[in-house]
Amino acid sequence: MIRTQRLAAGACALLAALTAGLAFPTAAAAGEPTGENAPKVDLVLDVSGSMRTRDIDGGTRMAAAKQAFNEVLDATPEEVQLGIRTLGADYAGNDKRTGCKDTAQLYPVGPLDRTEAKTAVATLSPTGWTPIGPALLKAADDLGADAGSKRIVLISDGEDTCAPLDPCEVAREIAAKGIGLTIDTLGLVPNTKLRKQLSCIAEATGGTYTSVEHTDELTDKVNQLVDRAADPVVTPVATEGAGACAQAPALKSGLYTDREEFGQQRWYKVDVEPGKELRASVSVAADRAVNPDYGVLLRAVTVHGREIVRGEAAGDGRTDVISTGLRYPKAESDDEEAAAETVCLQVTNSFSAASGVKATPGMPLELTVDVVDGPGTSRDVAAFGLGRGWWLLGVLILTGFLAGVLWGWLSRWRVAVWRTN
Repeated sequence: MIRTQRLAAGACALLAALTAGLAFPTAAAAGEPTGENAPKVDLVLDVSGSMRTRDIDGGTRMAAAKQAFNEVLDATPEEVQLGIRTLGADYAGNDKRTGCKDTAQLYPVGPLDRTEAKTAVATLSPTGWTPIGPALLKAADDLGADAGSKRIVLISDGEDTCAPLDPCEVAREIAAKGIGLTIDTLGLVPNTKLRKQLSCIAEATGGTYTSVEHTDELTDKVNQLVDRAADPVVTPVATEGAGACAQAPALKSGLYTDREEFGQQRWYKVDVEPGKELRASVSVAADRAVNPDYGVLLRAVTVHGREIVRGEAAGDGRTDVISTGLRYPKAESDDEEAAAETVCLQVTNSFSAASGVKATPGMPLELTVDVVDGPGTSRDVAAFGLGRGWWLLGVLILTGFLAGVLWGWLSRWRVAVWRTN
């Protein structure tokens, strides 16, 4: 009985101590750089006749698009200037020349009036052709050529019907202008031909392609892309990883972009001086249809091939980007003239292509490299995932233990007094 009371008291005290420890969050400081120009997004929506098809959650494709747009408009960050352009919304005739000019700015790119934008979207009705190429050219003009984040989000359920103006070539022309415009594409039908065309458009500008078959997926993806436009603009430096460490490019701290084919290895080199710490992370984007169950591996190895540390992550097909990272602190040296250590970074992926998907060009890869001052004392290093809070947790555990022992001793003394009396 006494032992049970003692254990229970100790457990309660320890639980209280742990609870109290959680009540003291660690301080954090964060700051995001902001550009002078507001981020801009132009949503380009296919309103062609095929959008009447009822195959998305029991409703039409147009109804799903409208619902998604309304939710996206409600969630659009205040700092984002948003516009809406349509294609195939006005001309229902059979004249191709006229149908391929059928693109209009439904809501101009600028500060968002949610009520006005929703009213404009409500008037849309599936009508005519699918002039994707002309719509992209006009959307690029909508966004202008000034500095800042610019993004086109194209939503379509069918391939372009206005050849020979190839929308993929149009995207390449836009990318060649060097205005920093990204085109992301979303396909509402799991169609091989559509996927191929929309993937090509996205790849040309460093954007992403996603196939969506449900309304909530469409809403989530468009919201994600609009939010991404509000992020600070960082221009990655293009590099080309090698097939072996000996031939790998030497990188400094910064953000780099590359392309990696299915199952390919890419190597990069970073010099780490004594007393410094290497922090590296990598993201690989599935910008085309891939088989589920994939992963990415980032390894830091010596020039002789010995692994130092690794980071890895796995995916199941629910997201189009997978990331991992690692940290390697280089110990201080008593020799003031000690040379820097060359660390080889290896990026490997286990993506596999779905049926009919081309392996080239490789999937977009972003590599972040940062060489900072190494940890000077033990408190700068995370311990058991607790960081600098480990010592506080130790004090609280000890306090709880002593309180449990004291309570048990008092309980035993009271029982002894009671028996005596």
